[in-house]
Amino acid sequence: MSGAPMPPEPAQGPVGFPPAVSTAAEFCAATGVSRETAARLTLYVDQLARWQRAINLVGRATLATVWQRHLLDSAQLLSHLPQPPAPLVDLGSGAGFPGLVLAILGVPDVHLIESDVRKAAFLTETARLTATRVTVHAKRIEDVPGFPAAVVTARALAPLAALLGLAQRFFGPATVGLFHKGRDWRRELTLAEEAWTMDVRCLPSVADPDSIVMRVASLRPAAPDVGAG
Repeated sequence: MSGAPMPPEPAQGPVGFPPAVSTAAEFCAATGVSRETAARLTLYVDQLARWQRAINLVGRATLATVWQRHLLDSAQLLSHLPQPPAPLVDLGSGAGFPGLVLAILGVPDVHLIESDVRKAAFLTETARLTATRVTVHAKRIEDVPGFPAAVVTARALAPLAALLGLAQRFFGPATVGLFHKGRDWRRELTLAEEAWTMDVRCLPSVADPDSIVMRVASLRPAAPDVGAG
């Protein structure tokens, strides 16, 4: 069951919501990162636009709001990371959100798991250009040998119940999962709790008023019903 009461539905509209971030300078102001780090993220954004012409890395319409929709959305996980935050395993990394962003922001020992060889090539090349040390696993999640991570992340990968099945191989007793979830998160959580026992905190997103960051700890399969045959 959940370890804490779920918050009310996110408020609709911009009331009380932080201003939109649309440039590197605004990202610096919102996050406090250095100009050097922002310059590396700008290289990332340039690479994303260049590779997007050949392969579908993100929704095309989201390129216009990349600093808010993808970079800030990823960076907000920094304030929720345990200490130490490594190793960090990012499932279904795709274009690198949130795992590669977190690595550029200084999180050590980040593992990016992406089965699409073209997307894995993008991750490898972008990490090289931004001088970011990561481990890219160009494999299906199920084919990567499991190990206990400090943090497991995923964004837009799968419904929560299925996502937890993929993440379990990287969960140890102290592992924390940080999963971006959209407006259907309540239904996903209800369904997931039929198969999994966990401590859950649902944290409001600073990048999207309709989304949350779901913090999962103490993950284990739900016990079968007593007397079930």
